[in-house]
Amino acid sequence: MATILVVDDELGIRDLLFEILNDEGHQVELAMNAAEARAIRAQLQPDLVLLDIWMPDTDGITLLKEWAGAGLLNLPVIMMSGHATIDTAVQATRIGAMAFLEKPITMQKLLKAVEQGLNRKAGTPVSIRPAPAQQPVVSGDAALDNTNSPSLVYQPQVLPQNMQPLQTFDLNNPLREARDSFEKAYFEFHLAQEGGSMTRVAEKTGLERTHLYRKLKQLGVDLSRGKRGNAAN
Repeated sequence: MATILVVDDELGIRDLLFEILNDEGHQVELAMNAAEARAIRAQLQPDLVLLDIWMPDTDGITLLKEWAGAGLLNLPVIMMSGHATIDTAVQATRIGAMAFLEKPITMQKLLKAVEQGLNRKAGTPVSIRPAPAQQPVVSGDAALDNTNSPSLVYQPQVLPQNMQPLQTFDLNNPLREARDSFEKAYFEFHLAQEGGSMTRVAEKTGLERTHLYRKLKQLGVDLSRGKRGNAAN
């Protein structure tokens, strides 16, 4: 798969983009500012860059101009921003950006833009419109919605129905601890029943996939087991 450089000064956005793109099989490198982006780009020659516009030292447009002026826009660059205007988006594509993604970004839009960026030559603008109003999105650090996108797969150990362990809960625990224990067991049960498919579990439990994904991490469900299982195969 591709090597993708994510440049964003917000830790939550960097971490979430890493999780999503890493789950898709890409090698993801992270930079929190333009200086780190320059160093990583020079060292690794990534296949694609996701570049935030508003950063505290050198903004994304300035860095894009710098690369264009030095003849370094030989790779697709996708700009991201939650505050940019249409004029900024047009300016970025004129300089040489492949696409512009407006935050909050849905996972469907992100993966589509990345796929198009990797399949097209640098310098060809790709129009990525903001998500429709009726499509659920999550703002802030959870700025990615997984609706209608490839599954994030969790692969727990699945036992035959007649060998499923009996779940027990200590009712003497405080309400929050008891509820967390129940929810963890509840989601682990449905993940096992649905073969690790986050899409099917989201449908079964009535949660948006972004909410489900973050809930599982909050409860301490070991999502890495799915990755280890894939690697072993």
